[in-house]
Amino acid sequence: MCGLAGIVGTEPVNQRLYDALTVLQHRGQDAAGIMTASQGLATMRKGSGLVRDVFSQQDMLELRGNIGIGHVRYPTAGHDGVAEAQPFYVNAPYGICLGHNGNLTNAAELADVLIREERRHLNTSSDSEVLLNVLASELQRVGTPRVTPADVFAAVTALYRRCRGGYAVVAMVIGHGVLGFRDPNGIRPLVLGTRETAKGPEFMLASESVALDMLGFQQLRDIAPGEAVFIDEAGRLHTQQCVAITRHAPCIFEFVYFARPDTKIDNISVQRARMRMGDRLAEKIRRERPEHDIDVVIPIPDTSRTAALQVAQHLGIKYREGFIKNRYIGRTFIMPGQNERRKSVRSKLNAIDLEFRNKVVLLVDDSIVRGTTSAQIIDLARESGAKKVYFASAAPPVRFPNVYGIDMPAASELVAAGRTEDEVRQLIGADWLIYQDIEDLVQACQHDDARVREFDTSCFTGHYVSGDVTPEYLERLRLERSDSAKASRRDPRTPLKVVRGV
Repeated sequence: MCGLAGIVGTEPVNQRLYDALTVLQHRGQDAAGIMTASQGLATMRKGSGLVRDVFSQQDMLELRGNIGIGHVRYPTAGHDGVAEAQPFYVNAPYGICLGHNGNLTNAAELADVLIREERRHLNTSSDSEVLLNVLASELQRVGTPRVTPADVFAAVTALYRRCRGGYAVVAMVIGHGVLGFRDPNGIRPLVLGTRETAKGPEFMLASESVALDMLGFQQLRDIAPGEAVFIDEAGRLHTQQCVAITRHAPCIFEFVYFARPDTKIDNISVQRARMRMGDRLAEKIRRERPEHDIDVVIPIPDTSRTAALQVAQHLGIKYREGFIKNRYIGRTFIMPGQNERRKSVRSKLNAIDLEFRNKVVLLVDDSIVRGTTSAQIIDLARESGAKKVYFASAAPPVRFPNVYGIDMPAASELVAAGRTEDEVRQLIGADWLIYQDIEDLVQACQHDDARVREFDTSCFTGHYVSGDVTPEYLERLRLERSDSAKASRRDPRTPLKVVRGV
């Protein structure tokens, strides 16, 4: 999962892109990058780490221009270092830089065609570089000194015919404008906003509406599935539906975990969706254990607070904050390996003994993915004196890999894969485990004004909305992107992979 931002403004955009990336930092903590353009000259700065660590004051001064894009990354594909920080850039045609959120399910096939038939060189194993080169190849066919919006939309239409998977893209064509588009199923989010100034309108694209809010942009709408928008350097907005909408199925895990609660995706409030998750979870608890002995409901910070509060209110039980979070530790789920996740839990959370001592505690989390964090948190609760520890997940069991840009590449790493709920309970050490039902989760995320009737729920159900995910692809994904594969790439004894042009 990654975060995107792009601005076409009437004044310098460097600071605003920086601020937007800090708001989107929860979507990726591995690397960050910004590229801006002024009078046909582009400047880029990117590096590993948090936004605040990547950009110095001198970097910001050099990022000149009223147009630019930014990106924050966490690694689901490729290597984990600065070489795959985004935006990526190619100088022909016109000069194009691109930031990408998601995953191409046919990246390997596309890379082979690009190298062997289109004579393009790929310097990384990132599908984002593949996507950039597909776009560049299609724009290359224009063959004129200046590209028009119609040319851009024709290139994106051709790209849609070639690229499969879940993706949102923000790109800049140097000297021309900023482009944004979203996959035909609308799996990954992208929103458009505007702001009026004395010099004229400004436009912004971002992964989440909260970035628009923070910078004073008014949200116009979400980019539709299969739609492209192009804002030229003069600040004119051009839009085109490049693929007929056959289905609109945003990723439901955005609402469960990734997105900030103060954002909206496809006109659905993340905060309200999480409140409804808590309501429905409480109803299930009441059905299954009407005579429960729960003394206190405690959330696992931060994402589960909204659902946990609703559970406590519906059950008429005290809600307490029982864990204090060290805010200088990154989000455990998006750390790039199991060892890093395991080590970080104890340093990230500390229990308040008073809230646990001699009590039957219901811990509420947004989801259970690998189970490592859940098991250690349950141990913390017991060490703090809890009589019993119950565990509730606001999401169903995660049993299948995610192929659209979330770091769940191997079923073998998912604690619920191939296991019953009671087996998961025993593994994480809970006295009782309760999961949200998939039907309740979907209903919690639906909203009449949003006109979204289905979601990508593949990590819970194994049904992939793009329709091209085979067992062979899942096995290749496991071999390339599992924690063991990532550890091998980080091992200094592993030989370097050399990519040669053909």
